[in-house]
Amino acid sequence: MNDTSPAAYGSDLHLTSVTNPRLKALVRLRRRRARDEAGVTLAEGYEEVALAVGAGIVPRTLFYCHDLMLDPADQSRLVDDARARGAETISLSRAAFEKVAYREGPDGFLAVLPRVGVTLADLDVPDNALLLIAEGIEKPGNLGAMLRSAEAAGVHAVIAVDPVTDWGNPNVIRASKGAVYAVPVATATLAEMLAWLARRGIRLVATTPDTTTRHTDADLTGPLAIAVGTEKYGLTGAFLDAADERVRIPMAGAINSLNAGVAAAIVLFEAVRQRCLSG
Repeated sequence: MNDTSPAAYGSDLHLTSVTNPRLKALVRLRRRRARDEAGVTLAEGYEEVALAVGAGIVPRTLFYCHDLMLDPADQSRLVDDARARGAETISLSRAAFEKVAYREGPDGFLAVLPRVGVTLADLDVPDNALLLIAEGIEKPGNLGAMLRSAEAAGVHAVIAVDPVTDWGNPNVIRASKGAVYAVPVATATLAEMLAWLARRGIRLVATTPDTTTRHTDADLTGPLAIAVGTEKYGLTGAFLDAADERVRIPMAGAINSLNAGVAAAIVLFEAVRQRCLSG
């Protein structure tokens, strides 16, 4: 298979054959069913893997390629760090890495990581929690963008209610730039989420164009969960009926909806602004 032993490439196995069984198994993990069965997910890219490792996540396996690294002298430290934490590290030739990479312009890092997300019961949030709720989001890019905004705003957790895509989707991780490992995430049904919020005294604010209350006029301080729905349909009727308050983002143009990730960011940072002013 034209692969070399660990002794031939430092302490790591060096794989060069694109038909190697380990690489075929790695490619299969692009499918959600395969990831779910194995209890893992994939993260590709130096920045994404570094954020995961920095958050305390130990990769099961880190595949890397020196020839594709943008700064091998510096970035190879991530390989050493992952190995020191107990991760299996495997070197790949350029051809082998490009075979398993799922993004354009790979930079030589691809990690098999533990499954993303916890149950609601395992979420540990402070008394004055700020949460983001995403209902029915189907586009991995939108879910990833929401995570980036949530991490930047200091959100304590993000809950996906009845999602179409999963937190472990490699494109969610890519779009989030690894923020999925920096912010606690969970998945729940609407009923589970409402019961969980009620037990903790957390108000639910729903974003919708069908209200007169602007997001800047609502009180977004205190224990709060901000909910965003899909771009096409918004939040479901059941979700809106259960909300403590509805808010809208005022828009001057002819289009009455924003990208879900953008809408989440706008309302989240208004909440941050109000919290800063209230001390």
